[in-house]
Formats: sequence, structure tokens, C-alpha cells
Amino acid sequence: MTTPEARSTVFVASVLLTLTAVTAVAEIDGHGPDAWRVTGVSANDHLNARMGPGTSYPVIDSFGHNERGLQQVTCVPFYTAEYYHRMSQAQIEALPARWCLMRDATMSKAGWVAQRFITPDGVETYAPAAETSPQPEHEPYTAQAGLDPVAQAVDLVRELYERQFQSENSNLPSVLDTDVANHYFTSDIVALFASGRIGAHPIYGAQDFNGTIGEPTPDPDTPMLRGMITINVDFTNFGRNQRVVYYIRPDTTRQNAPLRIFRVEHDGWSYP
Repeated sequence: MTTPEARSTVFVASVLLTLTAVTAVAEIDGHGPDAWRVTGVSANDHLNARMGPGTSYPVIDSFGHNERGLQQVTCVPFYTAEYYHRMSQAQIEALPARWCLMRDATMSKAGWVAQRFITPDGVETYAPAAETSPQPEHEPYTAQAGLDPVAQAVDLVRELYERQFQSENSNLPSVLDTDVANHYFTSDIVALFASGRIGAHPIYGAQDFNGTIGEPTPDPDTPMLRGMITINVDFTNFGRNQRVVYYIRPDTTRQNAPLRIFRVEHDGWSYP
């Protein structure tokens, strides 16, 4: 598995080369906002910037929870203002969630973000929070028609590692942080992390790591059984080949029952 930092370098470089040749604007008619800011992200979190428009793409960078001055390159689904006004209400409601390719003011980072997490810079929102709060970014890990839950579980585990990689190369919190862990694990595992009673790193199976991580893959024999999904991750740590197994199911204690990891098995030990 290539680290998000390496992918970010390649992706941002290609984006910036393109932007030097073509001036991209937020709206096709040239009347879009001059700048955008992040909204709806808690102060102890950040906005994931992805390689492509959707949560199936890896996280390659991030924008701060209060980052301002962002530039919008384009959004998908793409439509002109004229075409949008010709669409029926049913056609508009049938459109998938919109994603936008954003870059920061210094052009040092870029990536795709869910449009619901950006708003024109300088425009403050005064409506009640209950009416304006966006859905959490991890909403795709809830059951949705047409989405394979096993594929969702693979995405969840992949994002877990990407989040950890990011924390190791930045000031972002690690997957052991309570607020971060809540996005991936059931509450009993989150409480275990908070207690400090787990001796080894929960995803590496050791206190230190020096090796490579393979792609998460569904268990070939029993990828899903009675709602429980099994995802394997093969990795090498200090030259030793190992496997960690993640058991995932809908967490019915949370709203909309999103997928969460409820058990993890390393070679010779497991938790909770």
C-alpha cells in the first residue's frame, strides 16, 4: 500500500501543472465565488481531500477545519447554469452527491472534497445548526441501496490505515484518538484505546513499526456471514510477515447503524 503522502505528491504535482495551463473557475459562467472555506467540520478534526470524487478513492491530503481562501477547480456532476435551470425537480433530486476538486491558497495541496463541507468564503451561516449541519463524511459506511457492504468495509479499513499514515507525518491525531477512533471502531474498542490498557499498537500489532502494509481484502472463504464482514490485511513488520483480521458489522447503537470494527485479531492476540 503506497502511503497517502507519496500519492499526494504525485497527484498535487499533476493538478498544479494542469492549472498553470488552464485557468479553472468555480462556475461555467464565470460568476462563482472568488474563494471558499471549510464548514461543518469539528475543531479537532479535518476535511479529507481525496484522489477522486467519492469515498472509494484514497485520502491524499487534508484541509483544516477552518481553512479559508480555497480555490475551486471543478465539481461533479458537472452542469452549466443554463442546463441546471432546465432540469426538473425530480432530475435534480436524482443527482448523486456533488464533489469538488479544491486547492489551497498556496497551491501546495489539492484534492476532491464533498461539496457539503465547503461554502463561499465570507458568507457566514446563521441558520440553526439542526438545519444546516451536514451529514458526517463517514455516512457512506451506512447501508445504502446499490452499495456492496463488503466493498464498504474494505474502504473503511483502507481509510483507517490512511488516517494513521497521515498522523505519523503531521500533527493530525492518530487512530487511537477517541474522536478519530469513533469513525472506525465500536464504542467498547474506543474505550479500550482511551484507557491505555492496550499494550501494542492496535493496527500494527507491535509497539513499533518498520515495514509495508498490503491492501485490505475480503476473506476469500467467508467475506460475509450473517451480517459480519471479515477483512484481512497482510503486512510485514521488521521483516516478519503477519496478518491482521478485522471483523466488521453494522453498529446498531449508532444512528443509521454504520459499519464499525468490533473485533481485531493479530497473530497470537486479539481485542477487545
